[in-house]
Amino acid sequence: MKIIKCLLLIVILFSTTTFFAQGKATVVVAANLKTAMDSIAKDYKQRNPADNIQISYGASGKFYEQIVNGAPFDVFFSADMNYPTKLKESHFGISTVKLYAIGRIAIWSKKIDPNTQKMNSLLDPKVKKISIANPVTAPYGAKAVESMKRTKIYNKVKSNLVYGENIAQAAQFVAFGAADIGIIALSDVLSPAMKKERGKYYVIPQENHAPLEQGCVVLKHAKGNATALRFYDYISSDKAVAILKYYGYSQK
Repeated sequence: MKIIKCLLLIVILFSTTTFFAQGKATVVVAANLKTAMDSIAKDYKQRNPADNIQISYGASGKFYEQIVNGAPFDVFFSADMNYPTKLKESHFGISTVKLYAIGRIAIWSKKIDPNTQKMNSLLDPKVKKISIANPVTAPYGAKAVESMKRTKIYNKVKSNLVYGENIAQAAQFVAFGAADIGIIALSDVLSPAMKKERGKYYVIPQENHAPLEQGCVVLKHAKGNATALRFYDYISSDKAVAILKYYGYSQK
């Protein structure tokens, strides 16, 4: 009888552990998405109260390196399509690589009004430091460089560039005065925190850089994890799409 009771206890404990494991997902997200994703995750939680979604924000390139080196992440929301596509091709991704948003970049400053000179705002004599995300690891930084090169400005201002580890840090640099102007994510510009800083902004035209297509993928660590799949699917829901649109993202 004691043996049977012990076996039953083991079965119960195993079932409980499995249940909780299925209710948890570790999600890594490109920094540009923070404000929107915080809102999306809050809405998801209201609809799926038993699920535990743990979110970390950072540079897409750094998350990519961590994933290929074995980091136990379940879902990856990148700031581009390249990193999740490479993960899928190298068998670190187990789902379709989904295009979930197209981002925009903007010039933002408290010192001058970028709408007056547009891209040439970066050449203004008042501008000594220009904040962008690190173009090596952050797709938004790469698009900032691309937009400056296409408008023949990059070589004139490259000595003035200061680099944030990710796009959120680049926004902080210009918001807190470590830079005079910045090329940052439109989603950051539209966030409540940046609105309080009362800066002015100019949205860089789409033709100045290749589209900022952003993709997500479920990772092999999430095999059998229903919560990870639910959250991956939820980014395509009407509510999530509406939140993304509110923060300046489009779907095509």
